[in-house]
Amino acid sequence: MNYKGLELDKFQEDAIRNIEHNKSVVVSAPTGSGKTLIADYIIERDFRKGIRVIYTAPIKALSNQKYKEFSRSYGEKNVGIITGDVQKNTDALILIMTTEIYRNMVLSNDPFISEVSYVIFDEIHYINDIERGYVWEESIIFSKPNVRVLCLSATIPNADEFARWIEAIKGHEVVVVRHDQRPVPLHVNFYDAELGVTTLKNLKDAMDVPDYHKVMPRHQRFRQRQKSKIPSHFELVREIKDNLPCMFFSFSRQGCQKKAYELFQKNMFQMNPEISAFVRNRLSGTSPEINRLDSARILRQILPYGIAFHHAGMLPILKEIVEDLFEKGLIKVLYTTETFAVGVNMPAKSVCFESLRKFDGVSFRLMNSKEYFQIAGRAGRRGLDKEGFVYIMAERKFFEYEKIKKIITSDTSPITSQFRLSVNTVLNLIMQHDEKEIDDILCKSFHSFQKYGNKFMDRENIVSHNAFYNYKKKLEKMEYVQGNSLTEKGVFASKIYSDEILIGEIFATGFYTKLNEYQMLMAVACLCYEAREKTEFFKKYHSKLADELKRMIWGNDYLRHEKRFREIDELTSLMHPLYHGQSLLKIIENTNLLEGDVIRFFRQIADKLGQIKSATEDRSLRDMLSNCQKIVEDCVGEFDTI
Repeated sequence: MNYKGLELDKFQEDAIRNIEHNKSVVVSAPTGSGKTLIADYIIERDFRKGIRVIYTAPIKALSNQKYKEFSRSYGEKNVGIITGDVQKNTDALILIMTTEIYRNMVLSNDPFISEVSYVIFDEIHYINDIERGYVWEESIIFSKPNVRVLCLSATIPNADEFARWIEAIKGHEVVVVRHDQRPVPLHVNFYDAELGVTTLKNLKDAMDVPDYHKVMPRHQRFRQRQKSKIPSHFELVREIKDNLPCMFFSFSRQGCQKKAYELFQKNMFQMNPEISAFVRNRLSGTSPEINRLDSARILRQILPYGIAFHHAGMLPILKEIVEDLFEKGLIKVLYTTETFAVGVNMPAKSVCFESLRKFDGVSFRLMNSKEYFQIAGRAGRRGLDKEGFVYIMAERKFFEYEKIKKIITSDTSPITSQFRLSVNTVLNLIMQHDEKEIDDILCKSFHSFQKYGNKFMDRENIVSHNAFYNYKKKLEKMEYVQGNSLTEKGVFASKIYSDEILIGEIFATGFYTKLNEYQMLMAVACLCYEAREKTEFFKKYHSKLADELKRMIWGNDYLRHEKRFREIDELTSLMHPLYHGQSLLKIIENTNLLEGDVIRFFRQIADKLGQIKSATEDRSLRDMLSNCQKIVEDCVGEFDTI
C-alpha cells in the first residue's frame, strides 16, 4: 500500500485496514518507525468526509508541534488547538489538545465530543505516570460508545492486556499491531574517562581487573572507585564528531546551558553566518530586553557555531528558534532535557546520555527501560542515516552492570494502572450518572482489570467504591453534595479540575465578595505555585491588601490549613509588579526562577482564573476574573508562540 508517496510497512497497513473496519487500534512500535503516519491517515480520511478527529498529546511542546504540522498540511483555519495556555479554532475538524483537556470534556459529558470519530492518544504509555496516568485511563473510560481510539506508543510489553481492557469496557473490537524492527539500526556504546568510547562488556571487564577487586584491600578499592575520573562531555563530542548531529540529554536545565557554553569554548566548530542571520531575523520583532537574559545572550553567542540548548525554563521564542534550526539540520550538538524526547519528531544521528541516573523529584534512581528507549530512540534519522548511535557516559562509582544491561537490552516495563479518584471525578459522576451507572463505572478501571482479570466487573473491586463513598461523605458534610445530587457549590466545583474544594471555599461561598482583583490574583497564585527549596525572591512588596488577605485566610476554618497560602509574602515579588503592569522581563529580575517557569506559572494562573469564570454564575465575579486574566495576558502575551 502506498500513502503520501511512501510504501507502507506491514504494521502500518494492518493498522489502517482495521481502522477501515471501524476498530480501535493499539500500535506498539519503536520510536521513529512511522506510527504517526497511521494517525495522519485517519485525520486526512475523516477531514475529507467532514468528520471531527481529536489528537491528544501529553505535553504542550508536542501539541504545538502537531498544530504547526497539521496547519501546514490542511490550512490553519482547519486546525484547532486547546491547551491550558491556548485556545484557537476550537470548532475545527482537526482538533489538537492536551489529554487533560479531552478528559475534562468527556467527564463533563460535553456534547461536542459526540461528533468525534477517532481520538488519537499519542504516547499512551503516559498511563504509567504516577501523577497524571489516571487522566489517560479516565479519558478512555468516559469516551462516548461511538468513539474509536488509536493508541500510539513505543514498545508496550503488555499491549494485549491493555487492548483487552479497552475492548471489555467499550464493547467493540480492539486490535493490537506490533512492530519490533527499528527502521534505522541502533548501536549502543558507553563512554568512560579512561577507555573512551567502549562497550558495556569492555567497561565491565576493565572494572573487574585485579587493580579494582583483587589486589587492593576492600577500603582502598572503595576509595579508588570514589576517585575514579568523571568522563568529559566535550571530549565525548570530540570523539564522535563523525556521527553528528547529536542530542545530548542532561537532566538539569542549568546543566544544559553550562555544558553548551563549555563546548562552545572548545572552538570545535566553525561559525555559520546563515544561523546568525536566522536568529537576528527571528528576534527582530521582539522586545530588545530579551537580549539581556542569560539564556538569550548565551544562545546568540553559541548558536552560530551549531551548538544549542533546550529546556522548559526558556522563553517560548528561544525554544522555537532552537527547534527550527535543529529541524533545518543546522545544529550539530543540542543539550536538552528529557521532555524533548517525548513525541517531538526531531531525531538526530546520535544520542548521548549524561547519565542513566536521574532525580525523580524524591531521590536519584536509575532510569527504567521505557524512559531509556524513549530517549535512545531519537538516534538515527529515517531516510538520512544507515545507522543510529547511542553513547552513555559512565561514572564508575555508580556503575551497576546487571541493572544497566537490563535497562538497555529491551523495553520490559509494562504499563500499569495509576487510577485514583479525584474530587472532580466524584462530583461529575454524581451529576451525570445514577447509582447503578456509578457502580458500573467504578469497576471499569484498568486497575480492576489487572487485578481481577475477566471478573473485574463482578463488583469484587471494592477499593474504588470505598474511595468514592468516602469522598461522597466528605462532600456531603461540606455541602457540595446532597443525597444523590450536587448543591450549587457542588456544581461550581465540578467545573474545577484541581484544588476543587479550596477554590470552592473561596469562590463558591461569600468569601470572594471581600476580595479585590489583586487579592484574587494572589489567592489563585498561591494555589498554582509549587514551592522549591532553591527558589529565591529578591524583593517583596508588603501591603495592607496582602495583610488583609492573610487575615481572612487565617480566619477561615478550612483555608487556614492550606500550607500554600503561607507563600503570600514571597509571591508578592511576582504578583505585585504583574498587577501594576510591569514587563515580564522586569518581573523576572525579582527571582532566580527561569523565565520559562515564570511564564508557565502565570499561564497556570490564567487557566485557573478561566476555570473559575466558567464555573461561576456571578456576573460581577466574572468581570473581575476577566480583568485578572487580561493583566496576565498583557504581561505574557508577546512572549507566547504556537
